[in-house]
Amino acid sequence: MKGKFSLLVAAMTFGIFFAAASLYAASTTVPDVVKMDNPAYEKHTKPIVTFTHKKHATEYATANPDLFKNGCGTCHHDKDNKPLTNLKEGDEVHDCIECHKIPGKAPLKNEDGSKLTDKEKLEYHAEAMHDNCKECHKEYDKASGTKDAPTTCNKCHVKEEG
Repeated sequence: MKGKFSLLVAAMTFGIFFAAASLYAASTTVPDVVKMDNPAYEKHTKPIVTFTHKKHATEYATANPDLFKNGCGTCHHDKDNKPLTNLKEGDEVHDCIECHKIPGKAPLKNEDGSKLTDKEKLEYHAEAMHDNCKECHKEYDKASGTKDAPTTCNKCHVKEEG
């Protein structure tokens, strides 16, 4: 009985955590707009990013085929950081926090005072998200000769009016 109860509690905890996530791991449909609000964070220090999945996957990808040469793999990757190039809408994807498990940004240094490696930094969810998004945005701006793709905090973390 105790084992079944523990299993039930674990299953419920797992279910609640992912049901509240904006990008559910077993999603069969992708919303056009995704609010990047992750329940792993106790408190957000900046406004939540609203990500336009449909625009990125269709409009931006069509206009910039060189930047999106890996299709969905441009953003979605495996545990070895290899692009998931065979994804199509409706396929199972995992929420970033499943691998980049530590909510928030990485500290400037480890507890022993040493500098964090790039691999250590990417254990932090915010670092992984920023790295993925900002690098692509910088590439887009360079290729297009514009500054259309945001690369600063306040351009992505926009305060809602009202």
